[in-house]
Order: sequence, then structure tokens, then C-alpha cells
Amino acid sequence: PCFPTSSTMRASLFPSAAAAVAATFLAADSAMAFSPSTPNPVTLSPAKHSRAPWGARAGTVSNTLLRMAADPSSSEGKKKETTLDRITGPKLFKTVTNWNGIHSVPLVPLRIITGLLMVHHGSEGGLGPANFGTAEFQGFVDYIMKPYFGFLPGSPEFWAAVHDYAEFVGGGLFAIGFLTRPAALTLLVTMLSAVYFHLSATGLQGFPLGHVPNYSYDFEEPLLYSLIFLMFWFNGAGPLSVDNIIYSQISTEDEE
Repeated sequence: PCFPTSSTMRASLFPSAAAAVAATFLAADSAMAFSPSTPNPVTLSPAKHSRAPWGARAGTVSNTLLRMAADPSSSEGKKKETTLDRITGPKLFKTVTNWNGIHSVPLVPLRIITGLLMVHHGSEGGLGPANFGTAEFQGFVDYIMKPYFGFLPGSPEFWAAVHDYAEFVGGGLFAIGFLTRPAALTLLVTMLSAVYFHLSATGLQGFPLGHVPNYSYDFEEPLLYSLIFLMFWFNGAGPLSVDNIIYSQISTEDEE
């Protein structure tokens, strides 16, 4: 008979021995972890027991090994996500559902610049709103308010002044983020009125495929403004705003 060499015997016996040791370890682990006499690690006092019982620690190790075997992606060797992965990977198609943190950064320049542009729009004929007697303010009354908003009660000059104050004061509040929702709603109504005026005066101008001869796409600008104000009316001012500071001081709600 041929007897196996010592190296052959070690190679053949090692898997069986390893399996036996693993089975013994898991059996002892289960017996100690679930034995009624084994203290519950959750109820132990930290002052008396600085370390969890052997059964609990061994169970944690074995459970971790089993999870790593079942899910290789959970191991420490998982590839770290890079910026390129975020741009070209599955997150390219992901929609952000929470605008906190880094996702709220673009809201700051959008709110400030939009508010300042509204301040500029509200300065008819001077540095401030409602400059009665100037050619610019009177032209707004004669060529816009009277022909297209003559159905409003009261004088056209009054509504022209309301328009100027809404854009000038509302734009300033919107830029600093104070009373942002009321300001956004006021400016939304103002911009929708501008959309109505431009559609009444020049129509759709061949939208969506036609070309405008004088390169002035009249109704599109106030329409985009309207969507911006609608978004801030729904969501609030965002970071770096007076509203955010006030809310952090008076809020009693628990943030999620």
C-alpha cells in the first residue's frame, strides 16, 4: 500500500480540520450567545461591565463574516466613489429630493441676482419707484397701463405706481431673503401680468420654432421670472437669508 507523505496528509487534513474548528466555534458562539445564563449585553451597566460578554462579541464577529460573505460589496475593499463617478454614473439620472446642504448653494446667487434685477425693473424714470411726471413713468402709463390694463378699477397712474413699488421693494426683500414668500408671491403676480401684456401685444412670436425678426423675445423673460418666483414661494428663501436666521431662532420644530 502507498502511504501518503506528510505534506499530502497535511493538505488533505487541513480543510477537514478547518471546517471542524469553524463548526465548533459557531456552535459555542450560538450556545453562549443564546444561553439563558448569559447576561444580556444590552442591559449590562457600563460601570460594571466595560466589555460585552464573549458570546455577544463572538456573535458580532460571526454575523459580520456572514454578511460579508453574502454581500461582497459591503466589504472594506469596495471602490470609493469619485467625482467622475457621480457625473457619469447612475447618479447622473438621480433627482435630488432634499435641497439642504450643498444642493442649496445655487439658490443663493439665483435669489440675490433675481431680486436686484427686479429692483432695476421697478425704477421707472429715476433712482426709486413711481417717479411721477417723468417721461419714463408717463410712457409706462400711456403705452402699457391704459391700453392693456384699463379694466382695473382706479387710475392707471395708481396701478403703475403699485407695479413699481412691487418690483422695487419686493425685489429688495427678495434679494436679502426677508419675507421671501410674500415678496415672491407679489413678484409672481407682477410677472404674470407682464406675460399677459406681452402676449396681448406681440403674441407668441412664432413660439416654439419661429424666429423673431427684431431679436426681442418679449414674453419669455417674464415667464422665466414667474417660474423662479413660484419656486421660492413654495420652498422659501434658502441659506444666507434673513428668513433663515429668524427661523433658526424662533422655530420649535425638530429638523429631520
